[in-house]
Amino acid sequence: MAGSKEIRTKIKSVQNTRKITKAMEMVAASKMRKAQERMRSARPYSEKIRRLAANLSQALVTDYRHPFLAKSANVKRVGLIVVTTDKGLCGGLNTNILRQSMNAMRQWEEKDGVTDMRVCCIGSKGLGFMQRLGAKVVSHVTHMGDTPHLEKMIGPMKVMIDAFQNNELDAIYIAYTRFVNTMKQEPVLEQLLPLCGEKLGTPEGGWDYLYEPDAEVVINDLMVRYVEALIYQGVAENMASEQSARMVAMKAATDNAGSVIKELQLVYNKARQAAITKEISEIVGGAAAIAG
Repeated sequence: MAGSKEIRTKIKSVQNTRKITKAMEMVAASKMRKAQERMRSARPYSEKIRRLAANLSQALVTDYRHPFLAKSANVKRVGLIVVTTDKGLCGGLNTNILRQSMNAMRQWEEKDGVTDMRVCCIGSKGLGFMQRLGAKVVSHVTHMGDTPHLEKMIGPMKVMIDAFQNNELDAIYIAYTRFVNTMKQEPVLEQLLPLCGEKLGTPEGGWDYLYEPDAEVVINDLMVRYVEALIYQGVAENMASEQSARMVAMKAATDNAGSVIKELQLVYNKARQAAITKEISEIVGGAAAIAG
């Protein structure tokens, strides 16, 4: 059994760790509320422009067909935008989305016969993982902070989008973690380009939009806003998920530290009682020897 001094040192160390995890839990809770407000305020715009772009992809008659709407019959070149966090200590958040991305990449290569896969990483954790995996990382952005800024993401996004417009990629996907509630976040892999509207339940029958001033100007601006909105929303969802997962992970760590402290205190009390019993036995034995 360890000595009393060693056990006291361990208890003090775990107590210090518990203070840190408790502070991180409180910080994450404060940031989580702001991230959730930001994410929820962006959702209506994101859903509306997604619906509008999906309807446009199903329109029957248009004077102008944007490259983002052109579907390839044989997808052999794929781009993947992976959204992760810059920091750790947020449970299995990054592990889940990176596992899903890796499985998708393996499926594209083995089953679908994809010959060229390019990756854009948003977040340090995803960048480090993809580099270790040996993936073809063509662009990245890290150290986003606690607030998503579109101007920081435009450069890496443009590398992938330009590749699609130049017929270097047949499809682009985005992988991020969608916020469900404080206790649940789910990894999502969505097709970003070419625009696919079937899943959104587009209207049936013949219909089309009327464009002013003309179809090309309106559709070009709409497609740019569509891509920006979906990537921004994905990053906002991921940041809200990050703070929620970190708060839950730090709370679990704080609770576990409390359990460890109780166990160490019990061991310390037993060691102390054993030492006292030994001293009493020695005293009694000595006194008996003198009396004898």
